[in-house]
Amino acid sequence: MTEIGAERPYLAPVPEQEWGPDEYAAVGELFGIPGEDVPRAGSGHAADPSKFDILGVLARHPAMARDFLRYNGFLLQRGELPLRLRELAILRLAYTRRSVFFWGEHVRIAIAGGLSEDDIGRLAEGNAEFDGVDRLVLEATDEILADGRASVSTWTRLVAELGTHQAMEVIFVVGTYAMLAAACDTWGLVPPPGSAILPDEERQNP
Repeated sequence: MTEIGAERPYLAPVPEQEWGPDEYAAVGELFGIPGEDVPRAGSGHAADPSKFDILGVLARHPAMARDFLRYNGFLLQRGELPLRLRELAILRLAYTRRSVFFWGEHVRIAIAGGLSEDDIGRLAEGNAEFDGVDRLVLEATDEILADGRASVSTWTRLVAELGTHQAMEVIFVVGTYAMLAAACDTWGLVPPPGSAILPDEERQNP
């Protein structure tokens, strides 16, 4: 898969024939399984790592990918923050940072996890149509992206509403995916054909 308007991404995924024990071990950390149990690249399996450009690119640096994917696997699969809140934060980040790749990838994940298309569409319109903890997490995300941190009052509300563990995960999800969006957009990754299109920027309601 290539960057829009370019012949190839700036950093291409590892080709199927070049996957070896180190690359499989790195991806295994994301799935929580040994490297030898990761489906082989090119197998066509649903979890074939060569089907996911982000895994193929991260596998260019297997030692770094192994540690990072273990941590990212925690946020995605073993953390306490509900999927709905995590994906609202990631999609707001993708919209704000204009990340075509992460918008396309995480709309798919969000819908599979139960978010409605209406929920996702409203993310481009600001926070006025959200309430409760949804709105709180979106406000925290906006603050982190704009100021590099959540305000004391927002942090206090996060802890009161979600507890310390989930509140901490909100901060780490936003920070982690801001970093990933910067990396993948630098490398020129785009989501698979047929993925959701990043909405145009609109005037957001507070």
